Amino acid sequence: MSYYPLQSIPDYYMMDSLLTEEQKLIRQSVRDWVESYVMPVIDDAAQHHKDLPNLMKELGAIGALGPYIPEEYGGAGLDQISYGLIMQELERGDSAVRSAASVQSSLVMFPINEFGSEEQKKKYLPKLAAGEFIGSFGLTEPNHGSDPGAMETHFSDEGDHYLLNGAKMWITNAPVCDIAVVWAKNSEGKVQGLIVERGMEGFTTPETHNKWSLRASRTGELVFSNVKVPKENLLPGVTGLRGPLSCLNSARYGISWGVIGAAIDCYCTAVQYSKERKQFGKPIGGFQLQQKKLAEFLTEITKAQLLCIQLGNMKNNHTATPAQISMAKRNNVKMAIDIARESRQILGGMGIMGEFPMMRHAANLESVITYEGTHDIHLLITGMDITGMNAFS
Repeated sequence: MSYYPLQSIPDYYMMDSLLTEEQKLIRQSVRDWVESYVMPVIDDAAQHHKDLPNLMKELGAIGALGPYIPEEYGGAGLDQISYGLIMQELERGDSAVRSAASVQSSLVMFPINEFGSEEQKKKYLPKLAAGEFIGSFGLTEPNHGSDPGAMETHFSDEGDHYLLNGAKMWITNAPVCDIAVVWAKNSEGKVQGLIVERGMEGFTTPETHNKWSLRASRTGELVFSNVKVPKENLLPGVTGLRGPLSCLNSARYGISWGVIGAAIDCYCTAVQYSKERKQFGKPIGGFQLQQKKLAEFLTEITKAQLLCIQLGNMKNNHTATPAQISMAKRNNVKMAIDIARESRQILGGMGIMGEFPMMRHAANLESVITYEGTHDIHLLITGMDITGMNAFS
């Protein structure tokens, strides 16, 4: 359970007044689930490099998988701020939990809903929403990360099926996925999406071991060796990098909310500890340097919250740009990882212990600051938006 009382979770600028009663109820229900299901076991899971049992079905039961997907396909039809609040509460528990939900929602269900056929939506989305199917997303390759346009994975038209070859790397949920949304080049060199199902001959998912980060999450590869993919598994609604990049925009938006949860967990723990730990005759929270750190933590969390609230409003109005989403992802992840590191110092040696969340969040955020677009790539996306000049090449 949390080291701090839940009523201490910060809302310094009274942003709850900007939320609807439904949004606050959704946040509270996910917060309660995290307290009961995640917090008691997450340290053991991270320490022993194992995932949480039955996680996806649990996430499905609380409506955390594809919450903005229409109800007719198994989603809850929620707005984007509700989605963000769900991600925030999940990552307050652990980045691995939020990553599982984020991949399923933004990288698997989103493209099927946006670019899939009616048959694909009916076949896959309800089971993904319930956690009965686990999905993964194949874009990054061993030789191509920030430059997806150079991908080598490809498929050819063999008449009654497609033949898929290549490999994807650093894939959340890969070892346990039932389906994978895979982006590959067709014979003309144009990127398209394919739904690959476990059990297709030539499709393997070797697991990635020895991670120092996201240790409660299963990561692996997607390897395709002459995989026969039925033609009805091609996503018909998009061609080109717009498809996978639109998925990344949805995921990056969720991350910008999620990492606030990690920062809040570290901040609240540090505040509580600073009031209880005594040195030189008084609680360490009474010393100037510790108050400086705590005041800066709260300032940065508040700024990140304001950024996400407005970004959520723009997402709801369909006016948010990819560059605006990049700014929020980059700013908020940097904010969270800085707070995780600095709050660890407030706890001194105790900060490295599993009873407190700082080291776990800091290690997780080392992955989050890299995936879904690295810290530097997001800086260049903003720079290109400012100047109109492409610094990528």
